[in-house]
Amino acid sequence: MNRDSNAYTFLFATLMVLVVASALAFTASSLKDLQASNVRKEKMQNILATIGIETDREQAEKLYNEYIISELSLTSSGDVDQEVQAFEIKLNNELKKPVDEQRFPLYEASVQGTKYYIVPLRGAGLWNAIWGYIALKEDKNTIQGAVFDHTGETAGLGAEITQQWFQDRFVGEKVFNKEGKLVGINVSKTNNDPKDTDKDDHEVDAISGATITGDGVTAMIIERLTHYLPYLKGDNVVALNQ
Repeated sequence: MNRDSNAYTFLFATLMVLVVASALAFTASSLKDLQASNVRKEKMQNILATIGIETDREQAEKLYNEYIISELSLTSSGDVDQEVQAFEIKLNNELKKPVDEQRFPLYEASVQGTKYYIVPLRGAGLWNAIWGYIALKEDKNTIQGAVFDHTGETAGLGAEITQQWFQDRFVGEKVFNKEGKLVGINVSKTNNDPKDTDKDDHEVDAISGATITGDGVTAMIIERLTHYLPYLKGDNVVALNQ
């Protein structure tokens, strides 16, 4: 075949596309299990981080099995659905369903005899999804720790929600007020307690220049926790906006 012909050029290009596509497909298939394992272990790391257990990926599953004593899949009424594995629930899919069809994962942990309740979070930031986990102490009110992440918030602004100094602001804050009403935590740019020493004001100081992302964190916490009220406090607690 004439190498200078259009037919040769077309055939060569077609063969190269097929070879490259096959190689990429093989590589993706080969790495699929490894990628899934890494995602699973990263999720375990984040859950553990809310209760102060820091670990690398290699030790994540071992420590997870040591400290997480139960995984619950809750219905909107607070009952446990034994047929759904809590760890496998993907909140981005659940949020597309009617509330009464959703399942709400809850992780119970025990550290040196103290019990904690870890709630997964998911909401919207400025540009895309934000998510995380929040751990409540045994009183089901006081925050033990929080972890946040995002898809595409602005570097140096909204993306700062992933920083430890921001997440530490939530430690010790209360999600219920003195009347037993769920009020969550307000990420406030008008907060009068920038050092977050007042743990009864239900507020943390906002990130400068990241108002919308901060509002997203505020909304995400209250929206998610509202669905756990039947389990956390029972029917005697008044939900926000009711």
